[in-house]
This record gives sequence, C-alpha cells and structure tokens, in this order.
Amino acid sequence: MVHGMPVIPRPAASGPLRLRDFRLLLAGAAAGQLGAQVTLVALPLVAVLELNAPAFQVGLLTAAETAAFLLVGLPAGAWVDRMRKLPLMIRADVVRAVAMASIPLAAVAGVLTMAQLYLVALVTGVATVFFDVAHQSFVPHLLPKDQLVPGNGALETIRSSAQVAGPGLGGGLVQLLGASLAIVADAVGYLLSALFLWGIKQPESRPERVAGTSLRQDIGEGLRFVFGHRLLRVIAVTTGLANFFTATLMATQSVFLVRVLGLAPGVVGLVLAASAVGGLAGALCAGRLAARFGQARIIWLSALATGPFALLWPLAGRGAGAALFAVGSGVVFFGAVVYNVAQVSFRQALCPPRLLGRMNATLRFLMWGTLPLGALAGGALAEAFGARTALAWCAAGFLVVPLPLLLSPLRRMRDLPAAGAAEDASADTTDPAQPASVS
Repeated sequence: MVHGMPVIPRPAASGPLRLRDFRLLLAGAAAGQLGAQVTLVALPLVAVLELNAPAFQVGLLTAAETAAFLLVGLPAGAWVDRMRKLPLMIRADVVRAVAMASIPLAAVAGVLTMAQLYLVALVTGVATVFFDVAHQSFVPHLLPKDQLVPGNGALETIRSSAQVAGPGLGGGLVQLLGASLAIVADAVGYLLSALFLWGIKQPESRPERVAGTSLRQDIGEGLRFVFGHRLLRVIAVTTGLANFFTATLMATQSVFLVRVLGLAPGVVGLVLAASAVGGLAGALCAGRLAARFGQARIIWLSALATGPFALLWPLAGRGAGAALFAVGSGVVFFGAVVYNVAQVSFRQALCPPRLLGRMNATLRFLMWGTLPLGALAGGALAEAFGARTALAWCAAGFLVVPLPLLLSPLRRMRDLPAAGAAEDASADTTDPAQPASVS
C-alpha cells in the first residue's frame, strides 16, 4: 500500500539488495526473527509442559508479551523521533537477549516460575516496541521511496522464511532439550541481530528538537496525523481487529494442539510452520499481486479472500485431521503478509521523516494494542468453554475483519494516492467518497 509507485520488485542488482547496509539490516532481521520464532513455540510450551499452567495463565503469558504496546506504545514513538534509530535497535536487542537467557538459567537452577515468565515477556515486549518503531522508521532512512515496496517485501520474505524454519526448529529443540533450554536460540538470535546492526555504516544524525515542544505535544502531533488521515484510520481499525483475533489464536493454539489433538512438540512446530509457509508465499507474491489488481484493491481482497479459511481451525482433529489447522493457517497468513507489505510501504512513503516514529508508534498502539486484549479473551474462552470453542470464536472474527475496508473509500480505488494526493487526503473532507484514484 504505497502511493502510485511501481510495485514489482526490481532485480537485486538494481534494487535495495545492492546496498550493503540494507543487506546487514536483512541479516539482523533473519537472526532475530529466527530466534523469536523458536520462542513462539517454546515459551508457551514451557508453561504448558514444564509448569503445567492452566489455559488462562497461558493466555495471560501471551498478553504479557504484547502488553507493552498499550503501556508504552504512544510515548515510544515520540522518544524514537528524538533519538538515533540504529543505536536504539542495538540496545533493544541486547536487552531482549539478556531477558531470554534468564529463562534457561533459572530452569537449570530449578527456580523457574510463571512469575518470571510474565516478567521476561513484559521486558522483551517493551524492548520490542522500541525496536519495531525504530526499525520501521529506519528503513526509509536507508532506502529511497521508490525502493520501499521491494525493500519491505525483502524484509517480509526474511521474516516469513524465519517463520517457516523457526517453529519446526523450535519444536525439535523442545523435544530434544526441553522447552526452557530451547529458548537459548532466541537469546543467541538477538545477539547476532545486534552484531549485524552494529556493522551498518549509514550516517545518522540525531534528530533536531523543535524548541518549546513537550513529550505530550509530540504524541499529540502523531495522533493528529494518523486520525486526520482517512486511509490510515481504516487501516488502523482493520489491522487492530485482525491482531485481536490473531492474539486469540496465539493464546489458544498451543493448548489446543497439545491437550486436544495430542500432538508431540515436534509435530506442533511443524503444524505452526504452515502459517509461515503461507506468509513466505505472500511476501514473494505481494508485489505482483499489487501490480495486477491495484495497490488499494489488494488491501481488501487479501483479507476478504483468505479470512474464511480460519474456519478450518476448530474443525481440525487428531491424526491427519491436524492438517486442517495447518491449511487454514497457511492461507490466512498468506493474506496477512500481502496486506502488511502494502500498508507498511504506504505508511512509510506518505509520512514526513520527522513524524515517522510517532506515526508508526501511534499505529502500533492502535493496531497492536488489541493483542493483549485478544490474548486475554482467548485464554478466558479456552478456560471456560475449551480451546476448540475459543478457536471457533476466533475464526468467526476473521470473517468480520474485512468489513471496515469494504465500507471505506478503498473499495472504490484501484491504486493508492500519490505523494501530493496523500498529503491532501490527510485532512478530512465532507465528501469521503471521492477517492484519489477510482477503478
């Protein structure tokens, strides 16, 4: 979702991969994401298998991982806009590595508790908020605007590739070493990410402070930019809904796969890897799909066409029936990644550089702030009615996700506004039905 620029990625020789610093950014993303995907499998299994936590506590753990988006999401953007992005990302990686390393150390010492898991989840969540906001604001610093779509496509490809390999690797490590020791892979991944980022040489000056502005005023400016832009508003609502139900899925899937379907940890990892296979395919196809159908149109088409496959989750059964869960995840996450590549590129292209951190943080607060709420809802539903019922509610939710898009001006647009039109669209008009580019 980017203003009228070509969306077909260029060959590596002329695209963003020709840049050494961008390749280091990709390498850091690969290391950090691979470790994080191992933990996506291993951390809930620590609670389920080693600490015998009930379903609600597993949901609470998932909520703790994402609570930071509600707690520090808005001020994080204002702080990031006042700081150099690269050193901030490196420090966040080191904090996450140390926090994750504490879990296997406590397990070996025999003192690991759910309280420590909650604390680690909160600390890594706060560090992740700052890392992610700085990372999305740093990409436009490395790449020109006409390279943002292929650049973000490359980052999504790396992330999806890690999501393919990570769950299988995580399940295997859990089966081989135990869930808590498998988390060592995450700590190592974050350290490697920090080392790759350390090698980036692109000059980055400290942003200039506007005299007389306060943190509250900076946050308010970011809020006004997002809420004043009709396309950003509908993207925020849609993504917030999708993330709410995704968190419901994340909070219940481990309980469902282990306790309802009776799968071994290694098989759990393989089933969860299916979503990443779909995501990888989405990252590879996003540019071509946007070129074929239009960048605005692909936003709602991706959600509308893939969301119904979530209904396969509660239909999954033991044995071969677990394949239904894998197929549903693969198709749903294919659509999610196509959507993400487009909307992130659009946001980066239309926003003034001085507001990037606040714009990204405001949207993260609105879109990712629903994650802890969805996780708590999933844990509560699974505890009260069972994991299969919780997944049924989650699947029904994915059918609702495209509705804000279908009721917005995006439904009548083929492509998103160009730079000048995007700035004009940031102000509300009395006739929101007039898109910048109508199909």
